[in-house]
Amino acid sequence: MKLSVIGAGTMGHGIAQVGATAGYEVALRDVDESVLEDAVDSIEENLGGAIARDKLTEAEAADALDRIETTVELESAVEGADLVVEAVPEDEELKQEVLGEAELLAEDQAVLATNTSSLPVTSIASSLDDPSRLVGLHFFNPVHIMALVEVVVAEQTSDDTVAFAEEFVEEIGKTAVVVEDAPGFATSRLGAAQGVEAIRMVQAGVAAPAAIDDGMELGYRHPMGPLQLTDVVGLDVRLDILEHLREELGERFRPPALLRRKVRAGKLGKKTGEGFYVWEDGEAVAVAEEFR
Repeated sequence: MKLSVIGAGTMGHGIAQVGATAGYEVALRDVDESVLEDAVDSIEENLGGAIARDKLTEAEAADALDRIETTVELESAVEGADLVVEAVPEDEELKQEVLGEAELLAEDQAVLATNTSSLPVTSIASSLDDPSRLVGLHFFNPVHIMALVEVVVAEQTSDDTVAFAEEFVEEIGKTAVVVEDAPGFATSRLGAAQGVEAIRMVQAGVAAPAAIDDGMELGYRHPMGPLQLTDVVGLDVRLDILEHLREELGERFRPPALLRRKVRAGKLGKKTGEGFYVWEDGEAVAVAEEFR
């Protein structure tokens, strides 16, 4: 079985890693050679961590790495693929363009998938000649650790495509939840609702970020509070999701002014070193100064 992953960023190389670890031959494609190099370095680091935690042997990790080939050529990436997963940035037109090109080059029986956390899969599928072969696969970050994958069924998705997607998720050791293509699906919609309310509470002075996060972690046994999670997801990404949900579902998803202000200031969370928290070496080390 061959898996083709288009886009070698955080989500793309994570999908490639779990596919290779599960025994798939993987082609990882990106338009930028340096992104591919960084992707391989990240995969090697993740596999090293799995060895240290006794999740993989050194031989298993080496075999997984050997099963991944990188390329800048789309045609060679999708050639012979049973599944093509698009993992480019969250831009609907870009995803339609990439999947349209992949459809022309891939085998007729290949299943196509879009990795999106909120964009309408039905709309993305509508640009294809055969939209029945497209399904949404919403992976969670970090892909190699998170156990869930949302299988998002577009209006055009065939039953065979859904069954294939569920089987693939099981084969890579994840749990599938099947949802209809509604705004925000299930998880993004619920996560956004909790995150936006937490931001509103900070904005209104109800509680500080750490107090809110501690309350959800200790009181509700969440592994991470909603504000720290917002930092991990990216404040800009959270803002885009809220804007989309507001357009589709109404004013209850209106982004708070605090979120807009921090995005304008470039304080996007973990990836920029500051959001609601200050981040160093991938860890939250303190609450941002404005909330102390």
